[in-house]
Amino acid sequence: MGGLSLQHPWAFAFGLLGNVISFMTYLAPLPTFYRIYKNKSTQGFQSVPYVVALFSAMLWIYYALLKSDECLLITINSAGCVIETIYIVVYLTYAPKQAKLFTAKILLLLNVGVFGLILLLTLLLSEGEKRVVMLGWICVGFSVSVFIAPLSVIRLVVRTRSVEFMPFSLSLSLTLSAVVWFLYGLLIKDKYVALPNILGFAFGVIQMVLYAVYRNATSRPATKEVDAPVSDDHVVNITKLGAVELSTNYPVEPPPPAMKEGNIDKATHAEQV
Repeated sequence: MGGLSLQHPWAFAFGLLGNVISFMTYLAPLPTFYRIYKNKSTQGFQSVPYVVALFSAMLWIYYALLKSDECLLITINSAGCVIETIYIVVYLTYAPKQAKLFTAKILLLLNVGVFGLILLLTLLLSEGEKRVVMLGWICVGFSVSVFIAPLSVIRLVVRTRSVEFMPFSLSLSLTLSAVVWFLYGLLIKDKYVALPNILGFAFGVIQMVLYAVYRNATSRPATKEVDAPVSDDHVVNITKLGAVELSTNYPVEPPPPAMKEGNIDKATHAEQV
């Protein structure tokens, strides 16, 4: 196996480190779900990031199985599938009826419909190495599309001159994870693993630079125009391809008045590998 072979000790080291970083990132939403459990309410938090993370993990497990030499991708994304499934079950337990229906719909659409279609097309339209290439580019395309999401939080930071919605720990995690998984992909000569993390590294560096610039800056007064991304859009921080961890501010139910300022999930949600 490429990642575990004694001929690739550095690849194994970076892959193992990537597993550790990504696993810790998977656990980042725990405070949020503890709050949900304690209050018996989802408090306006959205389920989309966790459904997307589950889909990403499923996609990369399929890719790793086809490659047959990506054991370290299988381990972390298998853990991701279990953790994200638990998050989704907890969310469904305490979500209001409308949010439950919405979550069920996107689960069926993305994790059953889209994944099933990808599975069917790759099995019917290609074989052998061509199948790996086809699925590899699908994984790259999905990862790049999710990596673009941090642009919304970057824009918010610039407009408000506040880093409240962009914790430094997440930006650092994004950057470190991208570097580690890029090196892993480079060492095992897997461009589908390495390429998206170049973009992840770039976004991570940009976020850390913005944090340094605006951490002591005077915040601009919040206006309706500035507040719109916080209440209507979801903010995504990808920490690795294949285990997407996102931080969301996308309520599906109006939060109680006393919690309007406190329902921002700063813990995470977010793949690479």
